[in-house]
Amino acid sequence: MRPEQNLSMNEALVALRAAGEETRLRILALLSAGELSVSDLTDILGQSQPRISRHLKLLVESGLVERHREGAWAFFRLADRATATQLLHPLLDALDGADRHVAADKARLQAKRRQRAEAAQAYFARIAPKWDELRSLHAAESDVEKAVAEVIGEKPVLNLIDLGTGTGRMLGRLAPLAARAVGLDASHAMLSVARANLEKSGVGRVELRQGDIHAPPVEENAFDLVIIHQVLHYLDDPARALREAARLVAPGGRMLIVDFAPHGLEFLREKQAHRRLGFSHEQIGDWLEEAGLDCTLTRDLPPPAGIRDALTVSIWLGQDRRVRTDWPLQSKNREVA
Repeated sequence: MRPEQNLSMNEALVALRAAGEETRLRILALLSAGELSVSDLTDILGQSQPRISRHLKLLVESGLVERHREGAWAFFRLADRATATQLLHPLLDALDGADRHVAADKARLQAKRRQRAEAAQAYFARIAPKWDELRSLHAAESDVEKAVAEVIGEKPVLNLIDLGTGTGRMLGRLAPLAARAVGLDASHAMLSVARANLEKSGVGRVELRQGDIHAPPVEENAFDLVIIHQVLHYLDDPARALREAARLVAPGGRMLIVDFAPHGLEFLREKQAHRRLGFSHEQIGDWLEEAGLDCTLTRDLPPPAGIRDALTVSIWLGQDRRVRTDWPLQSKNREVA
């Protein structure tokens, strides 16, 4: 969502000076297609890392670009929520796609994305057999996603966060519903897979962050939809993770949890690092209650027929009890953003 506040004269001058240089304008044009690392920009623009870093530092200081860490890496994206970007979008939209710099940068960006997709595919191919084995034991992912969409309904989503986003599949399905979408995962490798998958599916302007679900490095009280999809069974302390996730929920917001019902498949502990063998409705309901949320919906998706050792997928929806007083205004702003 693009901000609508008025710019001061000084803010406008700082933004224009930052954008008014060839390399920085090319960087901004590239970032308009999605977040990139310093290494990505160095390869695409054919300039040295120190030079690119200096330009990025100036763009960050001007408020046009945001920087975030992902392990030893740093990623950059347009600061869409910043007031200064009001000047930026018309400028980037007006750039001639046939300009030699713009066209060449775009071609190299696509090559970089193909390279990233190939690396992600190679990584995922190594772990896919375990995922395939698990998927064969429960309802099809398409059925789960359909049920999730039904549970979410048509209520407007302003800010969405997917905790433990993994390959980004759920984020890719739900991000188009939101004005802002964030994916969090502890694994840099999985974030690389998610980034490649989202780019391949054409889902842009998604924020991917590396961080611990027990201490998520994002704003509290900021997200009207928090998703925890097939994550809790990997955790030593799922109740704590749920409490921390509840701190992110905005007043009147919701938390969607998808996981397994209680089961006795011990081999999942040994072969797939599951710490918990499913959760009962009562257990999740109690945890939501302790976190200040009301469990307003539960739903079970039975496994495919004929499977001996199978898993039931459960869905829970938690509702924040606080009253949201600015919803009509923000919903209106979302429509015109």
